[in-house]
Amino acid sequence: MTESVQFQQVSEIPGLVLSTARFAAFSFDRHFHLDLHVGLVTDGVQRQRVNGKTVLHGPGSIVLMPPGEIHDGITVDGSQSTLKTFRLSQELVASVAEEISGLHREPEFAGALLEDPLLAGHLLRLHNEMRWCNAASSLAMQAEWLTLLERLLSQSRTIVPETVPGSLSRIQWQRVRDYCFSHLSDKITLDELAGLCSLGRFQFLKQFKQTIGMTPHAWLLRLRLERACALLSRSSQAIAAVAQEVGFYDQSHFNRAFRQAYGVAPSCYRA
Repeated sequence: MTESVQFQQVSEIPGLVLSTARFAAFSFDRHFHLDLHVGLVTDGVQRQRVNGKTVLHGPGSIVLMPPGEIHDGITVDGSQSTLKTFRLSQELVASVAEEISGLHREPEFAGALLEDPLLAGHLLRLHNEMRWCNAASSLAMQAEWLTLLERLLSQSRTIVPETVPGSLSRIQWQRVRDYCFSHLSDKITLDELAGLCSLGRFQFLKQFKQTIGMTPHAWLLRLRLERACALLSRSSQAIAAVAQEVGFYDQSHFNRAFRQAYGVAPSCYRA
């Protein structure tokens, strides 16, 4: 394995930096960070000493390293390992924690090792998507980012998520529905939909799911695919043009989503 370290700022989320590091027989001296680190080892095993304790960090586990926590790191038995990290500035964490908890106060962190393969898998997929898809402002990724941070911060007992009762009003739902129908070819963000309802993003996600029984992204995806079906059956437009008209800017993504929803490719639906 060739040793390498890569950093990538996520421009749509100020204060977030992604890193991917590949090590072979490498060790970190004792050090600390000024931001919050969420670490995922995807292969190999790393050993860390934190607060006088030694922990092993491998695939399926999540390390939460708070600002100022002194620690080291070494690959076990000189093996190879890959570490992927979300680096969140204190300002970003405070903003998200307030949004999720509904409380205006600085979150208190403690180092944590969470053994949760399912959450680790979701975080790893999000890390990869943010690195390669260049779509951190998309509705799906915004919702996934907020949802996973809720799970991570609540599991680590950093915050208690706000209880969001009720559902969208008839007027709020109509605004969201009308906006999506009229902007189907555009990129629609979580911020825009929440703003239509005069709600925070976290509140909107909870109340939308309570109202519709689907996430905003799942509902919008189905709306786009249903509109695509109508266009495919009524016109001779090229499939790529249909995909773009309903908001898919990648035809391969459109083909995959269509096949998953209806069991056939768009070309077969038309035939």
